[in-house]
Amino acid sequence: MGLKDKVIIVTGAGTGIGKACTMEAARRGAKVAVVDMNPGSTEQSAEDIKAIGAECIPVVADISLEQDTARMAKAVRDHFKRIDILVNNAGLWGVLSRKPIDQMPVEEWDRVMAVNLRGTFLAIKAVYPIMREQKYGKIINIASTTAFFGSPFLLHYVTSKAGIIGLTRSVAREVGEYGICVNAVAPGFTLTDGSLSNTGQERANQLATQTILKRVALPQDIVGTILFLAGPESDFMTGQTLVVDGGMVLH
Repeated sequence: MGLKDKVIIVTGAGTGIGKACTMEAARRGAKVAVVDMNPGSTEQSAEDIKAIGAECIPVVADISLEQDTARMAKAVRDHFKRIDILVNNAGLWGVLSRKPIDQMPVEEWDRVMAVNLRGTFLAIKAVYPIMREQKYGKIINIASTTAFFGSPFLLHYVTSKAGIIGLTRSVAREVGEYGICVNAVAPGFTLTDGSLSNTGQERANQLATQTILKRVALPQDIVGTILFLAGPESDFMTGQTLVVDGGMVLH
């Protein structure tokens, strides 16, 4: 799908959707930067990619910190000489607990916003000058279907993902003249360790019955759409949010 020799950064690439995305991008010929704040999972993901013969570098970074995202962009450009694609996948989800609004600590709200929303902004900010200079780039932000139908007791998470949709639209309008496309993918419930930790198997089974396809997504179900937006087939798409949830949200 046109990813041969393209340089792709995937944040939150140590597990789940992020790791599945890096592996499939590598299989399609991309040069991959694996970014995660966990050194162990970052190194393991990089080794897995190298094992299939692809070029890869690991970058340990906390995307909520501007100095880390700046270092990330510099490390990737120094190594590969360019940055073609950024997938903003990193986010807080599995570790969150459900709380009513009057019991949600402000500190927890702020941390979710710092990672999910500010982190996406900072990663875009870091790669943008490089993509602008190239007159080319693909930025794919990971939102969530919760932003469309709302999920009680997860106000910080839902709000952060709704913010990503607005950020995607605004950035797309700002950078389009430089040949940079900015889109978002909004997955429904996806079966990962983090999702099961947050939701539990019983709730996952209930969510499966609410989709048209009568199952929940696996990480590989989301990756195809991400890489479609990363490739040349989507060169005339920007500012869009594609829902990938088995038909739970229809809009």
